[in-house]
Amino acid sequence: MSDREGHTGAPGDDDLSLPKATVSKMIAALLPNDIVCAKETRDLVIECCVEFIHLISSEANEICEQESKKTIAPEHIISALKRLGFDSFTSEVEDVLKDHKQQQKDREKKVSKFEQSGLTEEELLAEQEKLFAASRAKFQSTQQ
Repeated sequence: MSDREGHTGAPGDDDLSLPKATVSKMIAALLPNDIVCAKETRDLVIECCVEFIHLISSEANEICEQESKKTIAPEHIISALKRLGFDSFTSEVEDVLKDHKQQQKDREKKVSKFEQSGLTEEELLAEQEKLFAASRAKFQSTQQ
């Protein structure tokens, strides 16, 4: 049974989409300056992307269930890409995953530095003000 002519899927699939403005910007960035993309083409690209995401996530979910896991992990996505014949995508996905993990570590370091200081936010702000005042005084003394 189809929701619309030529479209099959689970109920509510019509609600799934990607931001049109963002997709339009990405398409424009990839096309030569003298080529324009019609709205119908952009909408078709969005439908294809949503279908691709659905395909990969369904396969990853199946892999997850086979492993008796309750959460889809990045490794499940990579395995799904391989199973479905998208091996050429895996190295880029692994690179993005590596970057993401590094960004998470960097964020955790920043939080832990604050926590390690043992000072409240107000105490840190007061310390910062003292440093600014000392810096201003030093700058003004060199200007005279």
